[in-house]
Amino acid sequence: MHMNLLVTLDSNYIRPLKVMLYSLFINNPSGHFDVYLMHSSISDNDIKDLEGFVSNYRQNLFVIKIDNSYFQNAPVILHYTKEMYYRLLAYKFLPKKLDRILYLDPDILVINPINELYETELDGYLYAAAYHNVIAVKEINRIRLYPYKINAYFNSGVLLMNLELQRKHIDEDKIYAFIENNRSKLILPDQDVINTLYSKQIKCLDEKLYNYDTRFYKYYKMTTNNTCDMDFIMKNTVILHFCGKKKPWRSGYSGKFYSLYKHYEIKALA
Repeated sequence: MHMNLLVTLDSNYIRPLKVMLYSLFINNPSGHFDVYLMHSSISDNDIKDLEGFVSNYRQNLFVIKIDNSYFQNAPVILHYTKEMYYRLLAYKFLPKKLDRILYLDPDILVINPINELYETELDGYLYAAAYHNVIAVKEINRIRLYPYKINAYFNSGVLLMNLELQRKHIDEDKIYAFIENNRSKLILPDQDVINTLYSKQIKCLDEKLYNYDTRFYKYYKMTTNNTCDMDFIMKNTVILHFCGKKKPWRSGYSGKFYSLYKHYEIKALA
């Protein structure tokens, strides 16, 4: 099955990108992936290295260099980079022949086949995404982004994009205006933009399957009466997302899925 994949990052995320792609490729052996990389500053040597890595798995890498003028003055906070904004205008930079693409953050493991997610019927939606149904997360973001009405705060780390519809309905100027007018509110910048401007046009995905937040293992297990345990995850969950500041490729990480991540990391970077 042919699938289009989008990643946007700088050179600091190349190693975790390789781990994510490795997990995707080996757990989807019949998949044919066209990986589109959007960046503005990755060196030619690193690009060449990535091309070799992807081709080793008989997949394709297409590199799209974005001019520095895009989102030049947009706020970046903590571990976030300017490249995170590129997914907002992906429809503009990607080939016009593409009608859909799956965006994935590099801090992800794909541990089961992804084809059902990719084939999700978008039926008039701009995106398909999951939100993390944790009460504190929902309430904090609802209050923080007032007066915008946020019923569900979707995570932008996994986005199935309806490119054909986005080209018709997303207004680039509106995005820039929103960022400029709300600079002080943007804590999770690109995610805040997507949720405030387009949340009503996002199809909801099951977070336990397609955007499992690895910080909340006990929460998922408790709220499902122990159904969503480790056996369930390994058999059914497609995407593990290592959300938050602490990352499994950095020293001091001790999350529930650390050993699993290290297994993929060692294999990918051997």
